[in-house]
Parts: sequence; C-alpha cells; structure tokens
Amino acid sequence: MTGNKSSKKKELIAKDNFTEWYDNVLLEAKVADDRYPVKGFTVYTGWGMSIARRIIGMLEERLDNTDHDPMQFPVVIPQSSFQKEEDHIAGFSGEVFWITHAGENELENKLVLRPTSETAIYPMFKLWMRSHQDFPIRMQQTCNVYRYETKATRPLYRGREFLWNEGHTAHATYEDAEEQIKIALRIYSEVYDALGLSYIMLKRPVFDKFAGADYSVAFDTWNPDGKVNQIGTVHQLGYNFGEAFEQTFEDENGEQATAANTCYGMGFGRTLAATIAHHGDNNGLVLPPKVAPKQVVIVPILFRGKEEIAVGYAKELEAKLKEAGIRVVLDSDNRTSPGDKYYKWEMYGVPLRLEVGPREAQNKNATLVRRDNFEKVQVDEEKLVEKVNELFEAIFENLKAKDKAKLDSLVKDAYDMDQLEAYMEARLIVKVNWCGDAECAMNIKDQVSGEIRGTRWDVEEEPTGSCVFCKDEAKYVAYVSRTY
Repeated sequence: MTGNKSSKKKELIAKDNFTEWYDNVLLEAKVADDRYPVKGFTVYTGWGMSIARRIIGMLEERLDNTDHDPMQFPVVIPQSSFQKEEDHIAGFSGEVFWITHAGENELENKLVLRPTSETAIYPMFKLWMRSHQDFPIRMQQTCNVYRYETKATRPLYRGREFLWNEGHTAHATYEDAEEQIKIALRIYSEVYDALGLSYIMLKRPVFDKFAGADYSVAFDTWNPDGKVNQIGTVHQLGYNFGEAFEQTFEDENGEQATAANTCYGMGFGRTLAATIAHHGDNNGLVLPPKVAPKQVVIVPILFRGKEEIAVGYAKELEAKLKEAGIRVVLDSDNRTSPGDKYYKWEMYGVPLRLEVGPREAQNKNATLVRRDNFEKVQVDEEKLVEKVNELFEAIFENLKAKDKAKLDSLVKDAYDMDQLEAYMEARLIVKVNWCGDAECAMNIKDQVSGEIRGTRWDVEEEPTGSCVFCKDEAKYVAYVSRTY
C-alpha cells in the first residue's frame, strides 16, 4: 500500500469537555478563527463560511417566497434617528459603537454603527408609504451588526460583530402585523427544522422583550454546556416605531393612520454554533447533508502497483455523483495515509465517505461509511446515487431524532427553590410555576443563577401550583435556564 506515511493524527478532545472541544473544532475544521487582534471580532474561515452561506440561502429563499424585498441599508445611523424611540435607545445605549470623527474633524452629528436597523430603516419606510395601497412593506437584509458586548465574548455565540439576517415590515393594521408574526415564526421554524435542530419557542417576559417592542418571541435551544442559545427572535413592534418615525398614511376612509411594524432576526453565528454543538461528536463536526460543503468524500485505497486502477475508478464515481448534483470531493493526495484522510474529513463532518480500491474497481462497487454512526454499507455502482440520497435522508432523520431526544431529556419540572437550584447546578432547562412578577424573576436569578426565559408561545401550559419563589398564585408556566 502506498501513501502509508507516519500519521499526523492529533489526539481527539472529548465533547464532554465542551469548551475545549468547541474551540478545537472551530480551528481544526476551518469553521472560524477567534484570534483576530480585536476582541469580540471573529473570522469566518472557508468551511464555516460555506456552511453559513447555505443556511443563509435556506432562509433567504423562504423570505423571497413570502415577498420580502432584498435590500442593503448603510451600516451607519445618524444620532438624530437613533434617539427617536425612547425605549429603543434606552435598551441599546450601553452597547453602541459611536463614530465621532472623520480624520481629525469631529462630526457635528455623531453616527452609530448599527446594533440593529429599526432606526435606519423606518425613516425610509416613512418615505415609501402614502396610502393603504402601499402595504404591506416587507424587506430583508443579510448584514453584520455591532454591539459592544460587556459579557465574556465567545466565537459565534456572543461577539461584538455578528452576521445575521433581519426582516422588517410595515402594515396598515395591527391585525395584519400579527399575521406577519405568524409567517416569520413559520419561516424560522422551517429553517431550524431543516437543520435538525430542536428548540423551544418562548414569549419573552415583559422585562426582557426587545427594546421598543410590544412583545418578543424567541427560539431557545439547548447547548452541551448547559446554557441555552437564543438562535432567533421575532418582534411585534405595534405602533411604537410608527409613531416615533411618523410612519403615517391615508387609510381606506381617507383619514391619516399610523403604520404597525414587525421585525425579526436570525443569528447565523448562533445557528451555526447550534448545528456544530448539537450534532458534533468526539471526532469533530457531524453535518446535515443539506448544509455540508462537501456531502461525499471519496478516499481511494492505494496498493502499490495498482494506484491508477483505484484512482481511475474513484474519478468515475466522482463524475457520476457530480452529474447527480451531489457535492463530492476526491482525496487522492498520496502524501497522506487513508487514516489521516479519515481523520480530516471526519473532523470536517462530511456526511458520507466512499472507499474504493482495486477490488471495488474490479467488482464495480464501493463501500459507503456514514459519518453520524460509522455504519458501513456496500453498494453496486449502478445504485450508487440512489443509495447516497437514501443515506442522506437516513442521516438527517437520525440527527433530528437524537437532537429532539436530547432536548426532551434536559427539560425538568421544579416545584420549589431547592429543586430548581439543584437542576440549575445540573445545567438543565427547568419549568416552574411563576406569578409573573418581575421582582420574583430577579430574585430567582439571584438565588439560582438562572433566568426566566419566558412562557411557551406555541403550546398552552397551565400552572399546577403556586409561584416557585413567592408562593402566591401562579399565572404562568415559565422556563428557567442559564444563558449566553
């Protein structure tokens, strides 16, 4: 056998040590590099950006299909616009990056690097609406936003610059805006479902809603370190921004009315982090086939004197898979051993490995190895494409089922503070009876270092006892967890 050089395989880090495992996978699998010389700013590297682009495409396709116009707004917002909505400015004032100078000249009107784009977009919405016939207005943009995070930064989870898509809409009535909320929640659910991610849809408590919103709905998902990861949010803004930015129009009765707004954001960094953290294992990434940059890697098994036979057959199979629209890479580099190649592509999370040698070339078949469970199956050449697509579906269903089972295993019920505290120490997601009082929520956080994240949006849950903290009558079933 040729290419049997000394192995460069590194010692694998167990996923149980999540922090070290995660940082290692980001670098080894070329997902992201956090060594940029400005804290909180992360470089998306080749493999990671390729995955992110496919997630972006999944979302943008759905937004296009629901009549969201693609737009690109400037990254700067004038101070005069940013300060128009009082709750909004209060919510973001401590996190904004200010541009105060152009060269040596101090700017008369300071500029904000967008922390989110409501105050950039709604002055333009005002110009685009004249009558009720101009509605609805729907737009979306994929862009970077900037927030001066004071908490510890972590690549993809919490940074000072992050990549997301934000949707913004304006409607003639509040009821129309409510219908748009349903559309946005459905779109986000479809994307997360297509990634095999499990999540809980929670209506945020009043004290934790988006600054300037009537209410907010968030997608919270589990993380191996016991902290929940908020991967997307949808906000009903009501008339708050419409009034602040004078978004008025002539209604059907010829009278002046104010527009209602919604907005929503999907964090691609956090969604990518969830995909890595949920599906990965001790060997590295495990990617759903839909977003894997390469879906199949072909590794020829080279025997001395028969190298051309194996490589030639591998190229035939590569062409067959490419013709079927499958993203495939042929690793015929004879400087590394098959073991080193297995290590590399397992770390990258390629869903299927296809092994061929002289014997397979003679018999016109190949061995397929699943990345999710390492099961092997032999397939004849004429059935290769069919079998590959069949295994893609089986891999995805396995990842999705395991992910849902994991979330279910993490959710527990607590009826007193001792039980809640024990579950928080165990890094679980806990359901409690809650009176709805903000002071109780703060007291719970102080005692157990876990936050009330909200109440289920999509499921009716009735409290079965008194408030877990104050013992007054409970109005809600709330979810408590630690968070990024």
